[in-house]
Amino acid sequence: MSLHDTLTSEEQLAELDLDTLKQLVGLVEYDDREDPFPVTGWDAAVWVVGNATQTAHFFISAFGMELVAYAGPETGNRDHVAFVLKSGAVRFVIKGGVDPRSTLLDHHRKHGDGIVDIALEVPDVDKCIEHARSVGATVLEEPHDLTDEHGTVRVGAIATYGDTRHTLVDRSRYDGPYLPGYVARTSSFQRREGAPKRLFQALDHIVGNVELGKMDDWVEFYRKVMGFTNMAEFIGDDIATDYSALMSKVVANGNHRVKFPLNEPAVAKKKSQIDEYLEFYDGPGAQHLALATNDILATVDALRAEGVAFLDTPDSYYEDPELRARIGEVRVPVEELQKRGILVDRDEDGYLLQIFTKPLGDRPTVFFELIERHGSLGFGKGNFKALFEAIEREQERRGNF
Repeated sequence: MSLHDTLTSEEQLAELDLDTLKQLVGLVEYDDREDPFPVTGWDAAVWVVGNATQTAHFFISAFGMELVAYAGPETGNRDHVAFVLKSGAVRFVIKGGVDPRSTLLDHHRKHGDGIVDIALEVPDVDKCIEHARSVGATVLEEPHDLTDEHGTVRVGAIATYGDTRHTLVDRSRYDGPYLPGYVARTSSFQRREGAPKRLFQALDHIVGNVELGKMDDWVEFYRKVMGFTNMAEFIGDDIATDYSALMSKVVANGNHRVKFPLNEPAVAKKKSQIDEYLEFYDGPGAQHLALATNDILATVDALRAEGVAFLDTPDSYYEDPELRARIGEVRVPVEELQKRGILVDRDEDGYLLQIFTKPLGDRPTVFFELIERHGSLGFGKGNFKALFEAIEREQERRGNF
């Protein structure tokens, strides 16, 4: 497989090479010649929010993203505004309804701020849609072309859990800022002197929360429809505390560029984080996005300086002799991780560093993970209990535990 076929257009524009991606997101070798639904990688995470103008500014000012494109009434879109933001190979599209009759406003009334579309770049939209239809997937948009002076984009879309969708995008014949209907746009925001060029470089995984008893159904959906494989399973004591529990399985495309952990609640003494999410999002949806960085310490310091709040990790986590023995040597002293609340885990392939923000909006739903991989292909299994206990402390403060 050629470099062009392995990297998405955004990864190439961000000057990310295969070796960098292998470290950032755990990319693996893969031959897609027999794949009925080949996926190159992420195209965009499309958000629906209550105020797209302010949310876009928050991601620009606090998360160091760059505004690259815009659509709205000024460009002929009377229904909604949309801001296209980038950081490395990560693309967010932030949408907010303008017309009071916009369906985006109906979506937001039900779910609050969140991800409506996990768009994926594929080499052949028609092939993927036809295969998806043949195995029973719901096709939301038939393959069609979008064209302007910058070229043509081929798109189609299928439904996944809840009101979430996957738009499939082939932009190999297009060199515009995002899609036809969008115009190039920059922000007047001035970063602090000495601020890094970007705080994160790639999207590692997106976690989906589904209803009790539905996790295996969606694992099978991704296997049958999209040819994804089951990377990992976390069930029972792996993923429980004294009070709440959940079950999780991870599916990924062939080269592990796109990874979807899928969670469902499990019966326990109290309400789990998945139960809380399903209640306040009013159904299944994307719970968190893991953003890959090559310097998590600098990223966390920069985000905290801009007011981003993270889950607290107790000192006892770092003082645990079993943790010290298990993780061995990492690139920075454990004391530096402790000062920032960064978690560390090691598996047979290497180690990773990770930390989780508090929910981004008014509802306790979507949040971010920051992750720095050093060989590990896992998801921080050794940190699950510490993480869930931190989430439970926040749930208790909100009165939802």
